[in-house]
Amino acid sequence: MPQAFVLFNVSSGSEDQVLNDAKKIKGVTEVYISYGVYDLLLKIKADSMDELKELVTHKLRTIDNVRSTLTLILTEQ
Repeated sequence: MPQAFVLFNVSSGSEDQVLNDAKKIKGVTEVYISYGVYDLLLKIKADSMDELKELVTHKLRTIDNVRSTLTLILTEQ
């Protein structure tokens, strides 16, 4: 099952709104506000790489006030 961490840069002051919107999306398993270069950290999972790509590209990146994302795909050891 593909998993990834997605780091978000969001518009200033919109962290709570983006966090709450992200929590509602199927496939998002954990959401954290962070301080530093990135504003939010999400852990996501999907049934396939195509579904993971769809989740990031068409659901997470389209949340209002998301300025940019960085996706780190995880591998199993």
